[in-house]
Amino acid sequence: MDLQSMIDESRRIVFFGGAGVSTESGIPDFRSADGLYNQKYRFPPEQIISHSFFLQDPEEFYRFYLDRMIYPQAKPNAAHLKLAELERAGRISAVITQNIDGLHSAAGSRNVIELHGSIHRNHCMKCGKSFPLEFIMNTDGVPHCECGGIVKPDVVLYEEPLDEDCINRAINAISEADMLIIGGTSLAVQPAAGLIRFFNGRRLAVINKTPTSADDEADIVINASIGEALSGITVNDLT
Repeated sequence: MDLQSMIDESRRIVFFGGAGVSTESGIPDFRSADGLYNQKYRFPPEQIISHSFFLQDPEEFYRFYLDRMIYPQAKPNAAHLKLAELERAGRISAVITQNIDGLHSAAGSRNVIELHGSIHRNHCMKCGKSFPLEFIMNTDGVPHCECGGIVKPDVVLYEEPLDEDCINRAINAISEADMLIIGGTSLAVQPAAGLIRFFNGRRLAVINKTPTSADDEADIVINASIGEALSGITVNDLT
């Protein structure tokens, strides 16, 4: 059975995606250290975007964060748009993403579960006041609230737990799904990747350029870009 047929027979599809969904919008994986990386940063990315490093050296954190993790010019690609279309047709019940760029929502998806938070939400660590992305981008150095507290992005850093409400919503969506599409992720990042074990539905599809730990259990494995695989799908309304 091909991907189109699986989607056509499904009523509660959940999409579980990772960095590969956003690379097609021109957002590189922050772990991909290019030739300039070592000239600019003295620490590996996993260390810089950790909770302890943020507290210890927020200035260096923000230098990396603004340079490597925020791409305000990025637009939703074919995969984001197709997933939003499938949701509008009543096929997709939830999009679960490990990405922090907000592109699924920008594409029109409504039930988006952002496991690792979003660059578009920021808060003062002292008084809790919320700030938009523009505030962070327009601040030189470390952004501060008028109360004097440091403003921190609502993204999950290394050493920080995932939001409990997000985890519960993701578990509920996956456990109630009749089809799970895993796309643009190698399933290497825990604990997020462990959520797929709650899937008990009929059809499992994996779309990723490289092998994943879910390939052996999948009904179909497509080694291609997520945009390429989904753009050919015809969206049929529920009958």
